[in-house]
Amino acid sequence: MRITIFKRAFAVFIFLSSGFVFAQSKSDRELILIDKDWRFSFGHLYDTDKDFGHATGYFSYLTKTGFGDGPAAKDFDDRAWRKLDLPHDWAVEQPFSESGSFSHGFKTAGKGFPEKSIGWYRKKINIPETDKSKIISLKFDGVFRNSKVFFNGYYLGTEESGYNGFEYDVTAYVNYNGENAIVVRADASMEEGWFYEGAGIYRHVYLQKTNPVHVATNGTYVTSEIKDNNTEIKAEVTIENKGNYKGSVEIIQTIFDASNKKIATSSENVAVPEFYKTANFTSNLKVKNPVLWDIDAPNLYRLETQLKQNGKIIDSYETSFGIRTIKFDAEKGFFLNGKPLKLKGTNNHQDHAGIGTALPDELQYYRIQKLKEMGSNAYRCSHHPPTPELLYACDKLGMLVIDETRLMGINDYHLNDLERMMKRDRNHPSIFCWSVGNEEWNIEGNIVGERITTTMQDFAKSIDPTRPVTVGISSGFKSGISSVVEIMGYNYLGNGDIDAHRNEFKQQPGMGTEEGSTFTTRGIYFTDDAKHYKSAYDQKPRPTFYSIEEGWKFYTERPYLAGMFIWTGFDYRGEPTPYGWPSVTSYFGMMDVCGFPKDNVFYLKSWWGNQPVLHIMPHWNWSGMEGKEIDVWVQSNCDEVELFLNKKSLGKKKMELNSHLEWKVKYTPGNLEAIGYKNGKKVLTETQKTTGKAENIKLTVDKENVAKGNVSVITVEVTDNNGLHVPTANDEIAFSIKGGKILGVGNGDPTSLENDQFIDALSLVNITDLKEQKGTIATLPQQLSNYAENDWKTAFKDRDYKNQAPSYIYKGEFELKDSPNANIISFFYKKIGVETAVFINGNKVEPSVEDAQKYILNSVILKQGKNTIHIAATPLQKVKDWDVMNTDPGIIQIITSAKPWKRQLFNGYAQIIIQKDENAKEVVLSASAKGVKTGTIVVK
Repeated sequence: MRITIFKRAFAVFIFLSSGFVFAQSKSDRELILIDKDWRFSFGHLYDTDKDFGHATGYFSYLTKTGFGDGPAAKDFDDRAWRKLDLPHDWAVEQPFSESGSFSHGFKTAGKGFPEKSIGWYRKKINIPETDKSKIISLKFDGVFRNSKVFFNGYYLGTEESGYNGFEYDVTAYVNYNGENAIVVRADASMEEGWFYEGAGIYRHVYLQKTNPVHVATNGTYVTSEIKDNNTEIKAEVTIENKGNYKGSVEIIQTIFDASNKKIATSSENVAVPEFYKTANFTSNLKVKNPVLWDIDAPNLYRLETQLKQNGKIIDSYETSFGIRTIKFDAEKGFFLNGKPLKLKGTNNHQDHAGIGTALPDELQYYRIQKLKEMGSNAYRCSHHPPTPELLYACDKLGMLVIDETRLMGINDYHLNDLERMMKRDRNHPSIFCWSVGNEEWNIEGNIVGERITTTMQDFAKSIDPTRPVTVGISSGFKSGISSVVEIMGYNYLGNGDIDAHRNEFKQQPGMGTEEGSTFTTRGIYFTDDAKHYKSAYDQKPRPTFYSIEEGWKFYTERPYLAGMFIWTGFDYRGEPTPYGWPSVTSYFGMMDVCGFPKDNVFYLKSWWGNQPVLHIMPHWNWSGMEGKEIDVWVQSNCDEVELFLNKKSLGKKKMELNSHLEWKVKYTPGNLEAIGYKNGKKVLTETQKTTGKAENIKLTVDKENVAKGNVSVITVEVTDNNGLHVPTANDEIAFSIKGGKILGVGNGDPTSLENDQFIDALSLVNITDLKEQKGTIATLPQQLSNYAENDWKTAFKDRDYKNQAPSYIYKGEFELKDSPNANIISFFYKKIGVETAVFINGNKVEPSVEDAQKYILNSVILKQGKNTIHIAATPLQKVKDWDVMNTDPGIIQIITSAKPWKRQLFNGYAQIIIQKDENAKEVVLSASAKGVKTGTIVVK
């Protein structure tokens, strides 16, 4: 078992060579990443035979402790299952189908596909004898969804939501100095959201070891109050006692600054809580002249909480936090550190091109950095708790966050989810607001919504009184939730009269929690409904909705509105509004699913950012349209812009605040040039050039936006003979890689039905119709005899285990649907005898060197259709009368090698995400296409 040990009580967001934080443990606490080397197989939603017989035993896992059966059993043979690393999303691996879910991007997984709705995961780990005095637990950041977890056959529990982190104590079930089996059954047949959610263990998994007396999970809470040049820090810690210790411990709280300098410390002796109880203790510390966390200078501090028992450190728990102030004002909007700040936000779901929801940590950083690059300063988690790594990226990069729970309600299901989210996330300085709901149309405007909101809001305040609460509301802004929510969340200004609501509730701050929902396709400038492409020009998407420019003008012109959150920053799978099949992604994003910018990005960059911007749309490759008028827009924050076509001026125009400029230009090939002026001086020049045909493949690694790690994002494009990007290119690019692996490919085309991933296909075929005959001697045959057909009887039926024959010969069948020549076919034998000889279609086969119970079958002895297997074996003997003997001879594994990785360019671009092998010094990626020169890039 490969393990990675690091501290992640708060999980400092630093990427090293492996992409994770490493730290030497100073105490009994260890947090071990166990993402590597899992086994995976599909089960079945309702066919128990196809679900490996799970939950069919006389005693099931719910009737008697330790009776996990099928794959949940400790000694289940999973050798034939697929081997993979986490995080893993099995939905993204599936093809598309019109019968798939509209919401989830028409992938053939989940509801409607019972054979692809259940996923089983198994992993074996060793735990040494030296850990006997520790509390051992499993920590999951998220499994989609309805997961059941087993440990050594013992049922641990069920987590219904796919967005909650959860933890199970396995101390009582550990097999020390031996093998331990972790088993997860994920059921993704039901959707939680109306957007792509993936399937499986798509977030990290950890093994945690602590002293019985330790800081509880998410057991610190740091708040600050700034007074003059000093900050008073309250550090609350929750101590848990899972042992019989009845003495006292010393709590030592130490604050370190960004340079790891100790700047404050405190200590006190406290009595530990009673057995299986918790107790809270608060330390007061002072930080002089604090460096504040801000969106442009996201300074972080670190709190180290140590527990000492009899002079020995028994636990060490770290918490990252920032010192900053937040305030909403009903008249003046939002303030960060006492300064007014207009919120320039986006909503986002959690999937990415090529990899679905199973994002490597580096991709979280990449996506937040792309939003920052656009000028965005705020992010709304739509509509569920995010993966922890996203929040670490926001802390580190300076992105404000609305953290949102999944479902409104007042019972344990709803409030427990809210509490877990808040206690996990409340130390993140990036979070400035909690959201307890979104577009709950059934209750938004009535007394039920008012009651639920009041309860959830007050409940949230009891956990964290330092941040306000909001709800995104879209069915009118007059009553119900709107009347009681602390921060009014307006979803779409066309859904009600915002000014009228504000005039009625003048003490209630507000912000646009969703705005836009515009339809655009990157690189498309003429709407083509037949092809499901929308023009990239910023337009009203529907009569009652507004363009991005209209929305931003509305919010920026009203000081009482704190800002707005655009729907969405990135396109995402599912919700392909206004179309349906074969569109498989949304059209709402400012960027596509890869993070390639649409033209609206440059409008936002002009008015959200601080740097000069000059951008011309569209491109200038319009062969066949000579002489026809083209709408030319310029996005800029310059005072004036002059446009030239082939050096002839088309006029200079003044730029209005928060606007753009337009020209009508008759197309002539050549150069379309814009010059931007500020204070009468030329400051920027931008050109769109008519290019030649594609000649070369260009590969570029995004080093600026991806944190240092093993994962890299590569942009793929073609250039003409002069090195110019060809914006109309749609070449199909094939890829090969050395020193690493490809995680996924994408291109941003909302109608692309190409594979996201190219992985070996694995299928399992059962041995059927197993029969037996008795042997007269214990010596096994080296070749098959002619066995009388009338002597075969059902194998193991009515077997007298006290009076067995010296040997048995078994005969079974298995079906190969395809020709065996193109596949790797193996027989994984499950022991039904002491000594064994195996024959396939009459030919004796030998076990592999790596595994004495695995037989790799030569295609020469196999045939398409029905194949026969004979197993000669000396019998196993029962030790005890109640021993249950194995009667399953094994399973046939068929591996069909994946096709080469490839992706078609879409309007000039594609993206490939690669991961360097752990021991490799570099990755070499090559890309080739018909009629152009091959491109190669080396990533160190």
